[in-house]
Amino acid sequence: MLNLSDLVCRRDERQLFAPLSLHAEAGDCIELRGPNGAGKTTLLRTLAGLHSQFDGAFACAEFLFQGHRMGLDELMTPIENLRWYGDLEGVRLDDAALREAIGRVAMARAAFNLCQRLSQGQQRRVCMARWLLSSASTWLLDEPYTSLDADGQQLLNELLQLHCDKGGIVLAATHTPLRISNSRVLEIEPAGEDAR
Repeated sequence: MLNLSDLVCRRDERQLFAPLSLHAEAGDCIELRGPNGAGKTTLLRTLAGLHSQFDGAFACAEFLFQGHRMGLDELMTPIENLRWYGDLEGVRLDDAALREAIGRVAMARAAFNLCQRLSQGQQRRVCMARWLLSSASTWLLDEPYTSLDADGQQLLNELLQLHCDKGGIVLAATHTPLRISNSRVLEIEPAGEDAR
């Protein structure tokens, strides 16, 4: 479950947006929209525990956060990165699970290439494989379409739909509408100049 109650994020004591309230349940996909600089990324970082300047309240359990930075070690292969991720999560992933995840995102041919040799779009696909290996029920995604070609965008939509169909929650900051059934939009309204 994901709940926001009159949540306001601040940066250097400046209020970024008008108070937000949200109640999301299993299967919900929410598109976070608003102009550049409105605080979409800061909101996601707050929910992930990476930003501490806020008022109001929120509850966000069992989450996976994917920000602009992909979080890959470029001197390791996709398979090594996924295994390392599993170790961080306290989950020992066997070779079959790793191969299945990397194959699902059409990266089997590059599974043993160093990530520094992959394009940005290929690296994004490795991140998507990591999502598949996560047990987190809530995915917090910042501009998930970034660097993806048309096939990658279609794959992203399929993975998001599958996650929601299985009872997961997606909250994605995006300027590009997601093609997910029953998605809804949460608009961020920038705070006025006098907001404190």
